[in-house]
Amino acid sequence: MESGLHVPGPPGGLRGRTSECALLDDLVSAIRRGESRSVVLRGEAGIGKTALLEYLVTSASDLRVVRAVGVESEMELAFASLHQLCAPLLDRIEELPAPQRRALETVFGLSDGTAPDRFLVGLAVLSLFAAEAEQRPLLCVVDDAQWLDRASALTLAFVARRLLAERVGFVFAAREPGLELQHVDGLDVRGLRNGDARTLLRSTLRFKLDERVLDRIIAETRGNPLALLELPRGLTATQLAGGFGLPEAQAMSGRIQESFVRRVSAVSDDARRLLLLAAAEPIGDPLLLLRASEQLGIAVSAIDAETDGLLALSPRVTFRHPLVRSAVYRTATREQRREIHLALAEATDRSVDPDRRAWHLATAAAGPNEPVAAALEQSASRAQARSGLARQPRSCIALSFCRAIPSSGCGVGLPLPKQACMPASLRARSSFWRWPRPRRQTSCRWRMWSCSGVRSRSRRAWGPLRRHCS
Repeated sequence: MESGLHVPGPPGGLRGRTSECALLDDLVSAIRRGESRSVVLRGEAGIGKTALLEYLVTSASDLRVVRAVGVESEMELAFASLHQLCAPLLDRIEELPAPQRRALETVFGLSDGTAPDRFLVGLAVLSLFAAEAEQRPLLCVVDDAQWLDRASALTLAFVARRLLAERVGFVFAAREPGLELQHVDGLDVRGLRNGDARTLLRSTLRFKLDERVLDRIIAETRGNPLALLELPRGLTATQLAGGFGLPEAQAMSGRIQESFVRRVSAVSDDARRLLLLAAAEPIGDPLLLLRASEQLGIAVSAIDAETDGLLALSPRVTFRHPLVRSAVYRTATREQRREIHLALAEATDRSVDPDRRAWHLATAAAGPNEPVAAALEQSASRAQARSGLARQPRSCIALSFCRAIPSSGCGVGLPLPKQACMPASLRARSSFWRWPRPRRQTSCRWRMWSCSGVRSRSRRAWGPLRRHCS
């Protein structure tokens, strides 16, 4: 999980977050009394949602806390986030009724079986949480919920809505909660008020600024704590005197990300490659990062010394903020990304996590690759067996690998030059589906995979391919 942004404040709380902290304290007290509570923290990037979650976890030290974080690159891996949340509790799986136990074992890949009914999966998770809560109150914390895979989001929303008298609490944090969470109580997290914002901004400055300049900066950042901490970094008093530009010129998250881009550009080459390794590895496994970095000849010991506080390695690999991950990955070249994903694929145990290994291989491939395509097809079959969604409404369909397979009576497929000109950004990331040729069934058929990194308007790119197959 990305490291929380802690805004210094009064003892026992966060600066400018008195009402939010009081609500979270009340939620924890209700769980201790045997009540169930659920809430979604909503707010823009950098507004302090993760800091509030860290405050919540600290104040609930006597509760059993399980955590999950949505990762954009895992949105196509069915039940990936649910597995994060439930993995620490699976020692109680034997206590579940047999049908529910089999359903949960199937979706988590612990046993083979037919795709279970989704209602049965939701009941299994609800029973698992209730069994744990009988021994100790349970708090489920989910950060970056806007990036939950849809199967996990549907299941967790199902459970959150059906909690009654169990000692279980749910707290989600999301920039824009999906439709799955729209019926869960929400709390809008807004920017800091003027006095708190001014105190925070002054704590980051190494020089004195005119009060009118401070007022302008606070107005432009709208009291966003991360913006107040990050945007002044590396800027002189003269540059700050002009503020951060017109408020409408660029979204706040974009401006914060540009600040992180400047910091990433200033670190050494090895530190930048290490940051890219961590950005491309979504589960935050320090051992996997260590194995991949050894293959690339990068010393992980340089994390604290060379990464300028953007990355931490205890006990998971965590970024200062999700926007750091985006900034690191966005500024890397295609060849740099391919090198990193190939190292991660080699470091991933194919017997333990074949799906994620296939995803890394697909992202590292330079073009059509039959072994990688076969690995993706096998991954899709496993997802279907786990009752994963074939297509997710929030994800966008794009072309990635395109291979012509001559059927009986088919003379040729798509000429190689036209295959080679496929955009690199449309490479594979996960779920497999086929688009058969609508006419002349003896001709070619195309295999495609869905990709979470391209907007839905990319469907317009299908046109040339449809013409090739006509």
